[in-house]
Amino acid sequence: MAGGAAAAVVPLNPAVESLSWMLGSWISESPGEGSYPTIKPFKYMEEVQITHVGQPMLNISFNSFNPETKKPMHRECGFIRIKPGTNKVAFISAQNTGIVEIEEGEVKDQELTLASQSVARMSFAKEPHVQQIARTFRLTEEGNLEQIVSMATDQQPLLQHLHITYTRSS
Repeated sequence: MAGGAAAAVVPLNPAVESLSWMLGSWISESPGEGSYPTIKPFKYMEEVQITHVGQPMLNISFNSFNPETKKPMHRECGFIRIKPGTNKVAFISAQNTGIVEIEEGEVKDQELTLASQSVARMSFAKEPHVQQIARTFRLTEEGNLEQIVSMATDQQPLLQHLHITYTRSS
């Protein structure tokens, strides 16, 4: 079943139609920028896969890497779910840093705004501990996908942490 099912084209579940602008493979052509008061500013590249299998959700995968060395950096995977019949959205992700989060928000036109409802971490996660995350995805006039991530830790208030723009690669 698994081998043949993947090749079939599955129709998009009507529940996620309002998020269809996010679907595809995306890559940053120019580096994204990361900063925070407790770290040295950095640049990163990222590949994003946003897919569906016909369920009322999207599957997400983020893989960032160092622009110079190409070494892997941050990885994140999960789901974007929508409450059927509404514009209410949940973003569920697990990260290689040991953080698992649930963000909730709304999709309006071609913009998705989210704020954390729950942030959990493994017992030996690096300090300072993330307490809150807010994120916005938007489709730009040029057809690129932009992501802005803000973060609060147990030592800092909610501040912009990441900004990156992706170009559709498929």
